[in-house]
Amino acid sequence: MPCIDEIPLSKEFLIFMYKRSGFLALTTVGVVMCTVGLTPSVSQAAGSADGEKGSYAERHGLTVDDIGHINALNEKALNLGQPGYPTGGLLPSASESLRASTSAGDRVTPPAEALDSMPDAYRAHGDRATTGISNYIRKWQQAYSHRDGKPQQMTEEQREQLSYGCVGVTWVNSGPYPTNRLAFASFDENKYNALETTGPRPGETRAEFEGRIAKQSFDETKGFNRARDVASVMNKALENTHDEGAYLSNLKAELTKNDDALSKEDSRSNFYSALRNTPAFKDRNGGNYDPSKMKAVIYSKHFWSGQDPKTPSDKRRYGDPDAFRPDQSTGLVDMSRDRNTPRSPAKPGESYVNFDYGWFGDQKEANPDNTIWTHANHYHSPGGAMGPMQVYESKFRSWSSGYTDFDRGTYVVTFIPKNWNTAPAKVKQGWP
Repeated sequence: MPCIDEIPLSKEFLIFMYKRSGFLALTTVGVVMCTVGLTPSVSQAAGSADGEKGSYAERHGLTVDDIGHINALNEKALNLGQPGYPTGGLLPSASESLRASTSAGDRVTPPAEALDSMPDAYRAHGDRATTGISNYIRKWQQAYSHRDGKPQQMTEEQREQLSYGCVGVTWVNSGPYPTNRLAFASFDENKYNALETTGPRPGETRAEFEGRIAKQSFDETKGFNRARDVASVMNKALENTHDEGAYLSNLKAELTKNDDALSKEDSRSNFYSALRNTPAFKDRNGGNYDPSKMKAVIYSKHFWSGQDPKTPSDKRRYGDPDAFRPDQSTGLVDMSRDRNTPRSPAKPGESYVNFDYGWFGDQKEANPDNTIWTHANHYHSPGGAMGPMQVYESKFRSWSSGYTDFDRGTYVVTFIPKNWNTAPAKVKQGWP
């Protein structure tokens, strides 16, 4: 059977979804909601405003209240990764949360899978392969869980993390909760200069026009390639380096040799302090303060630019052209003002989800279009209104196409212990 995002949505199905959503608004507790979508055309993947798939709410017949509940709980979950929470943003008690979720009939931690259980083949559909959460756990244990070459059973805490949906997939693979400090993107100033040579379309407001041009000026392929190039330099600097000072010296030397603007970053910047602030680097079972035991890997986040409550409402509706634009010399995006705030509705009946996460790891595939991104549709709720969580392996064009909910796509570098295999060099859709 195809998953829901593979089925053409009839009018009758949308009416059913609309009626069902009232129940969802009452039962959505402790949730992270992420996006699903159809395999895009080339124009969609390139970020064409005319080729978008519409909003998540429109696609799935959800009400404004439904999305409001989802986003409020998204934000609550994301706060786990902020300063002041336990190192790594771990949940206070996985077993306690499991009991609470089960009694509420909503988000549920999936059961353990035997370490020797082999996964079934995923359901392939164009640029995307789909599977259930339990099958993903079996595949993760067989292919991605290895520590020092030995497979590991996914723990209750990891299964709890995974149950949160798209951010859960990234969370369980990266170790610490994703905090998005080293985000990269690419912005084409020449495309943006179309503001000076063209004008709004018929019926399009000036703010809508500026937001559309800004969105089209981002190149996700170039942003991803920039993050991957930086991660490669970081990994070279980590080789045979057994203290942080030597790593930083090697990193600066490599960047200087390449005439990379990152070499001029302040020594206290997020870029140079990233390894030091990675929990696994300090853990004796991780890096134990030895840089040579760590590696730089990549994940991605899609979100909306108009998050500043002090800006005019039109910028929150149609996008803030000046927000979350990368430094033109380094490609770094300042994510300190990312409040995980969703796009504001331009007219009654519109509603938008606030983010989407995709895991890449350290694949060595040279062609971005052939890389595989692991993400999910929503939190795991087998007995609730949303249903069980589905995990996706999507090619880059499918991953990067997005929805009208998002106008920014960043590619984030983080660190994990080198002996983890949650980021194999070669990833193939489905199984084997």
